[in-house]
Amino acid sequence: MRRVVITGIGAVSPNGIGRENFWKATRDGVSGVRRITRFDPSSFAVQVAGEVPSEFDENSWVEVKDRPHVSRAVPLAAASVAEAMEDAGLDAHGMSREELRGIGVIVGSGGGSQEFTEEQYRLYYTGHQKQCSVYTIPTGTIGTLASEVSMRFGFRGLSHIISTGCTSSTDALGYAFRHIGHGSLNVMVAGGVDAPIAPLILRGFQLMRIMSTRWNHEPERASRPFSRDRDGFVIAEGAWFFVLEDLERARARGAHIYGEIAGYGSTCEAYHRVRLEECGEEPARAMGMALEEAGVAPEAVQYINYHGTSTELNDRIETRAVKLAFNGHAYRLAGSSLKSLIGHPQGACGAAGVAATLLAMRDGVVPPTINVDEPDPECDLDYVTGGGRRMDVDCAVANCIAFGSKNSAIVLRRV
Repeated sequence: MRRVVITGIGAVSPNGIGRENFWKATRDGVSGVRRITRFDPSSFAVQVAGEVPSEFDENSWVEVKDRPHVSRAVPLAAASVAEAMEDAGLDAHGMSREELRGIGVIVGSGGGSQEFTEEQYRLYYTGHQKQCSVYTIPTGTIGTLASEVSMRFGFRGLSHIISTGCTSSTDALGYAFRHIGHGSLNVMVAGGVDAPIAPLILRGFQLMRIMSTRWNHEPERASRPFSRDRDGFVIAEGAWFFVLEDLERARARGAHIYGEIAGYGSTCEAYHRVRLEECGEEPARAMGMALEEAGVAPEAVQYINYHGTSTELNDRIETRAVKLAFNGHAYRLAGSSLKSLIGHPQGACGAAGVAATLLAMRDGVVPPTINVDEPDPECDLDYVTGGGRRMDVDCAVANCIAFGSKNSAIVLRRV
C-alpha cells in the first residue's frame, strides 16, 4: 500500500464560503444556521437550516443556460473542487489528455439531486410542464453528479458516486484512499456535497420527528449536540472536497501536505432503517478497524471529530461507542461536533469533519462544540465546549454514522 496524503482542500459551507472563511468561523465557534430563505418556511414546524450564504453565486460555476437543468449540488461541488485543485497547485486546464486520464473523481452524496427532482415534480403538477427540464432523468440519476464534476474540469479517470447516507463522503474518501494506495490512480478528487433544503425533503424529515423545532426564533442555537435539552438535528447543505495523491508524488512536486489518510474502517449493524443499536459496538468496531489499518494505538489519538448530530439517540450511542473503541483513553480524548456550527449536511458531513480536522492539525487549534448549555449525564466526554482549544494534533479520527446501520471512520495523521 502506498501512503496517501491530502494536498488540497475546498469548502463551501453554511458558516463560510471558501476554505479559510469556513475554518475561521469554525475555529471561532460561529454558527451558519439561519432561518430558511430558499422558500417560505412559515407553514413548517422547522424553519431553520444550515444554508450556504446568499452571496454564493451559482452562475459563476454553472452557465446561466444550464442552471435550470442541474441541481444546486453541482455549483456547490464545482466551487469546492476548484478551490481544492488550486490549493493543491494543480491546473486541470493546463493538463494534457493523458494527465487528465490519471485523475479520478469520487463524490459522496446522500441525496444527490433530490431537490432538483422535487422541483420537476412541482412544475409538472402545478401545470408548468413546459418548464420541466429536458434533462430531468439524467440529472435526477445520482451518478450523474460525479459526471458533472468530471466534465467541468475534464477529469478522465473513474467518475463514481458513493451514496451510503450520512457516511457517503467518509466512504468516498475511503474508496479514494484505497485506489491510490493500491496504485490504480495517482490522484483523486474526492469529498462530499449535498443540497437537501427543499420543502418535501423537509416534510419527510419532520415526519420522522428527528429535527429541531424549538429554536426557530434563535437559529444559531438550534443544533445542540451532547446537550441534555437537544431536540433534533438541523438540516444543512454544502460541499467539501479534497485532492488526494500518493506521498512520494506529492513530495516530488513540492506540494503542501495537510496530512495523511492512514486508515479507514466501515461496518454495518444490520439493525434498523434509522435507529442505532444501543450497544454502540459496530461504530466502535469501525473506528477500531481504521486504527488497526493505520497501525495506531487508541492512546496515540489526540482528537476525534464526532458525528454529533444533536439527536438524543446518536449523541448518547456515539459517546458509548467512543468509550468502547478507546477504553479509558476516551476521557482524555478531545473532540467536537462540527454540526453544532453548520447543521447536518447529510452525506457531505464526513468530508466537512475531515476538512475541519485537517485545518485543526495545521493550525494547532481544535474547534469547539457550541450550544452545550446543559451537559447530558450520558454524554460525559470532552467535547471542547468552552471555545476553540490550542493543542497540537498529530493523529485524529473523523467518525460518521448513517441511516441503515452504517458506520465509517477515517484516521488522519500528520506527515
